[in-house]
Amino acid sequence: MQTRKLGNSGLEVSALGLGCMGMSFSYGPPKDKPEMISLIRLAVESGVTFFDTAEVYGPYTNEELVGEALAPFRGQVKIATKFGFRMDPTGEKMFLGPDSSPKLIKQVVEGSLKRLRTEVIDLYYQHRVDPKTPIEDVAGAVKDLIQEGKVKHFGLSEPGVGTIRRAHAVQPVTAVQNEYSLWFRRPEEQLIPVLEELGIGLVPYSPLGKGFLAGKIDATTTFNKTDFRNILPRFTPDALKANQTLLDLLGAIPERKQATVAQIALAWLLAQKPWIVPIPGTTKRERLEENLGAAAIELTPDDLRDIDGVTSSVTLQGDRYPEHLEKMTGL
Repeated sequence: MQTRKLGNSGLEVSALGLGCMGMSFSYGPPKDKPEMISLIRLAVESGVTFFDTAEVYGPYTNEELVGEALAPFRGQVKIATKFGFRMDPTGEKMFLGPDSSPKLIKQVVEGSLKRLRTEVIDLYYQHRVDPKTPIEDVAGAVKDLIQEGKVKHFGLSEPGVGTIRRAHAVQPVTAVQNEYSLWFRRPEEQLIPVLEELGIGLVPYSPLGKGFLAGKIDATTTFNKTDFRNILPRFTPDALKANQTLLDLLGAIPERKQATVAQIALAWLLAQKPWIVPIPGTTKRERLEENLGAAAIELTPDDLRDIDGVTSSVTLQGDRYPEHLEKMTGL
């Protein structure tokens, strides 16, 4: 697989990464650990060198999974993880709220290093902006970790552009992780121009619209009771029925490229900027192979024009998050 550099940082990774969250968290019950280890290792064998996890996924269990799976390949892969939530010691809640206090950052990095079975974290993101902690203090704490050799690169997840500028002035930001896909294009308004100006890479999460753009979900789809899509406005039956129009109109493009809708959606992201690295997640071997096939698809200017014409003609129904979760993002 071809590689890309995330902005001007020099961090070089495979053009497509692998988001590992769903293997342990959010999309129904945790999956079989040996199967997920095999899947992660298949990704490495297929050329993937960029793997994404977070302390809160589980909590903790996803970092442990990624660490075990990648231990034999540590020298040839890059691991990204995240901090920024205060965990509930009772285990009753996943977390107690955002907390990026420097003291906590320097405390929790030790746990992530241990779970990931590594001496250094390649890319350490603030998971969500903490309104109680100035971003300059957060960037300064990560700068200290970089100087100590525990972290190589600093990242932000779902920040506002003002936050990015302030953080970048203290410690250069290597990458911003943000939702971005054919069904969520808001980053094009302000975020992407600022990233281009500052030389920061973009790592789109949910590049397949949390599964919708794979073309296998419709208004009749039911999710496991532990699947967080049950609370997302865009996944109500009415919204799914209305948003099916997008997939219907895109249909001709995958046909002429001899590709799937998912592959076109990923290829479209890759075609936007050379410093964009999507991280589609999956728990299935066939989906991994399908997703990675997108890296070989070249979309022509006519293809891109047709895709833009389709997306601009469809008004998608439903917000991407409930209001209380959207408030935790910077866009």
